[in-house]
Amino acid sequence: MKIGKRITTLILIATMSFVGVGCSSANGEEKSVRVIRVAHGQNEDHPQHKALLEFEKYVEEKTNNELDVQIFPNELLGATSQAVELCQTGAIDLVVAGLGNLEAFEDSYTVLNLPYIMDSKEHYHEVMNDEEIMGPIYESTRESGFIGLTWFDAGIRNIYTTKKVINTPDDLKGLKIRVQTSPTNVKMLQALGASATPMSFGEVYTGLQQSVIDGAENNELALVNNKHGEVAKNYSYNMHAMLPDLLIVNARLLDELTPDQSQAIVDGAKLANEFEVEAWEEAAAEAKAKAEEMGVNFYYPDIKPFQEKMKDLHAEYTQDPDMKAIFDKIRAKGDEILARNENKEHSKESSETGVN
Repeated sequence: MKIGKRITTLILIATMSFVGVGCSSANGEEKSVRVIRVAHGQNEDHPQHKALLEFEKYVEEKTNNELDVQIFPNELLGATSQAVELCQTGAIDLVVAGLGNLEAFEDSYTVLNLPYIMDSKEHYHEVMNDEEIMGPIYESTRESGFIGLTWFDAGIRNIYTTKKVINTPDDLKGLKIRVQTSPTNVKMLQALGASATPMSFGEVYTGLQQSVIDGAENNELALVNNKHGEVAKNYSYNMHAMLPDLLIVNARLLDELTPDQSQAIVDGAKLANEFEVEAWEEAAAEAKAKAEEMGVNFYYPDIKPFQEKMKDLHAEYTQDPDMKAIFDKIRAKGDEILARNENKEHSKESSETGVN
C-alpha cells in the first residue's frame, strides 16, 4: 500500500513537471509561468489550508500570475516526511512540516520541541516572531536543501483525563497518559510521575473509553474533531508544549526566481502566518466552547511546579553548546516578558492608587 502510494505520488509530481510552463497574455504573447507546489497534511477546513489559500491569492496577484501556486492538502503528495525529502530536491517547492519532521535535519528544532520551554502563549508567539532567535534556525538547513520561511500555530498541548483532575504534577502519579511516539514526550511524563503510553492517535478514543489509558495530551481541537471530549471530561491547561509547524521552502527556489517574485513569496508567507495564527485562535476557542457543551470541564493549574520537574530533561538536551545557546535565548525572552508584565501591573496599581 505504501509502495503503491509512493509510486502514485512520484508519477503525479513527474506529470505536474510538464504542466504550466507557459500561457498567453492579454496581447496574445506567451509568457513564462512557474508552478509553485505547496504540500501539507491538513484538510481543507484547517486554518493552515485557509492560510495557504491567502498565500496563493497574494503571490499570484503580486506576480501577475507568473507564479501559479498549487496547494496539495491531505498529504496528497505523500506523507510529510516524504514531502520534506521532495522539497530538498525541488520536486515540491514548499511544505508545512512539524518539528518532529525537521529534527532529523537540525538539532535546533529539538530545542523548540522541549516541554515547558515556553512560559505562556505570549512567550511562545514572541519567540516565533523573533528574527534573532528563528532566523539562524530557519537558515540552518540550507545545506540540507531547504530553509524556513515562517511558522504556523499548531496549538498548545495540554493533558485531559477521564476521571482525575490534574492540578499539580502529583496528580499525574500512576496515571497512564497517551503520548506520541517520541523519547522527549515519554521522558516528560516520566518526570511528572505518569506512565507514558505511546499509542496511535486513532486508538485514543477507544483507549480512553475502555480505560486502557487514563488520559491523553493534545490541543482543544482533539476534544471535538476526534470526539475525545465524549469520554475525557477534565481538560487541564498545564501547557507542556507549544508547538509550531514550519513552512519550509526549497533552498534554491528564491534564488531562481526574479527579485520581485521572491519577495512575493516571502511577503505572502508573512501574510499566511498572520492569517493562520488568528484563524487558529478562533478555531481553538470554537472547539473549547463546543467541548464545554459536551460536558468537558477546564482547569488552569499553576505551570511552575510542572516546569520545575523538567530541569534534568532540559539539561540532558542542552549539553551541546549550540542548543544551549538557543535554549538560553528562549528562556531570556520569557524572563523579559515576565519583567515587562510585572512593570505594567505595577504601573497600573500605582495609577489606580495615585502613587507615583
